[in-house]
Amino acid sequence: MAGVYWYAGNWSTEEPKVIGPMDHAFWLGSVIFDGGRSFGGVAPDLDLHCARAVQSARNMLMKPTKTPAEIEELCREGIRRMGPQAELYIRPMFFVRKGLGAARPDPDSTDFILAIYDSPLPEYKGFSACLAPQRRPAPDQAPTDAKAACLYPNGSRAAAFAHEKGFEAAVVCDPIGHVAEFAHANLMFAKDGKVITPAVNGTFLAGITRGRVIALLREAGVTVEERAVKPEELDTADEIFSTGNYGKVLPCSNWQGRHMQPGPLCQKARTLYFDWAEAKWRILPKVAA
Repeated sequence: MAGVYWYAGNWSTEEPKVIGPMDHAFWLGSVIFDGGRSFGGVAPDLDLHCARAVQSARNMLMKPTKTPAEIEELCREGIRRMGPQAELYIRPMFFVRKGLGAARPDPDSTDFILAIYDSPLPEYKGFSACLAPQRRPAPDQAPTDAKAACLYPNGSRAAAFAHEKGFEAAVVCDPIGHVAEFAHANLMFAKDGKVITPAVNGTFLAGITRGRVIALLREAGVTVEERAVKPEELDTADEIFSTGNYGKVLPCSNWQGRHMQPGPLCQKARTLYFDWAEAKWRILPKVAA
């Protein structure tokens, strides 16, 4: 996988080896990351991703060693190094090396690394999904106010459950049984011409792409409701789709065995998003076809 990596003032095309078994990050998971995207020289909401990385670090009891503006400039440099046609995942990370009394992270040992690497956007085609038994934790059970690495293994367990059942993705609920999101992306569905998405309640990460899609749909005159969603509502939805940094907007074409065609509101959301990204977030000159 081609990529560029920044650590301790240096760029490299090889992955830096930065932690060992005695480091707090390795032992107790004191790591946060964010995930931006660049495709064809466009990097939508790059500033928001960098700002969220810093806030996540603070929420995980770290002392960030870079400002959002400094991270954004490094990201822009990495995108330039990878070239104007690359499709990239942009991953700034903060991690803690030492502990205070072993278990508590030492904020003064916070470190930073940036990885930018080839990651093609997935095709716009449908995926299958089912409801998984795993749930998102409540805010008093886990650091849900951070994009913390320790939150993701449970999503991976949900995804593994779905794969064992013959599906490609999983939907998970919150602690009281309302739909939270897909295991690795936010969830929206359409019913009777409206788009509905679970209301932010502190149990799942309200994604940057999610927020952008909601705003763009509303500006385009589409009604978007943010509210509690019962799992059975998905059984009668006209459309179900995901929003997230990795795939941006993708349709669910099979919900627990019920075949669904990608619908007009999912397509509208995707078109609005990519048109907006091209208009607002071009970082490198467009390459002629």
